[in-house]
Amino acid sequence: MKITLKVMRQAGPRAEPRLVDYELMGVTEDMSFLEMLDVLNEELTERGEDPVAFDSDCREGICGMCGIVINGEAHGPERTTTCQLHMRSFKDGDTITLEPWRASAFPVIKDLVVDRSSFDRIIQSGGYISVNTGAAPDAHATPVPKENADKAFEAAACISCGACVAACPNASSMLFTAAKVAHLGLLPQGQPEREARVVNMLQQQDAEGFGGCTNIGECAAVCPKEIPLDVISMLNSDLGNALVRNK
Repeated sequence: MKITLKVMRQAGPRAEPRLVDYELMGVTEDMSFLEMLDVLNEELTERGEDPVAFDSDCREGICGMCGIVINGEAHGPERTTTCQLHMRSFKDGDTITLEPWRASAFPVIKDLVVDRSSFDRIIQSGGYISVNTGAAPDAHATPVPKENADKAFEAAACISCGACVAACPNASSMLFTAAKVAHLGLLPQGQPEREARVVNMLQQQDAEGFGGCTNIGECAAVCPKEIPLDVISMLNSDLGNALVRNK
């Protein structure tokens, strides 16, 4: 396959971004998207040019670090992480545009790499429990309704990749925050902080500069772990209860 890449290059946080074209030959459909970028970077290095900076770690769809906007879609044309996207999703001769996540709360570090430490601060503001459950057998001794357990596991699948923010026209992180609130709020161990958690995490979300949620639903549509949109409803319910009880 021969493909043309249009890559948003940015030397640093204050540098002016610019689209740079690269032609790449010999791409095979079995390559992952990041392997294709590795090939590009090898060629750039051999020519003495600066390789394209992009984030990755596990390359197994677990860590959530590999986010890229591909042809205007977070993580690309398939509902998966960028590292699990393969070149079979593209055709010979295609032009592919690569951009970083675009949000004021995700400042660009270099090229396709953004600083997502704002997510860490949201979690630190309330994503914890104070209950000492002991070892695993002790925690398992606490009965949890199956429906709640299933929903908690579903919400806990969030890998903090930021695709929800990249896809949202408002650059809202509400799906991420709601998933972190829901997976603890649905379990007995998460009840002591339940009301404080939702208030504190939303306050931190606003302080980080994320936009407001207007229920467009693009966040859930691109989420590689299929976090359902109804976790936002659960968050809003918890917030309403917290505000009423703490007037």
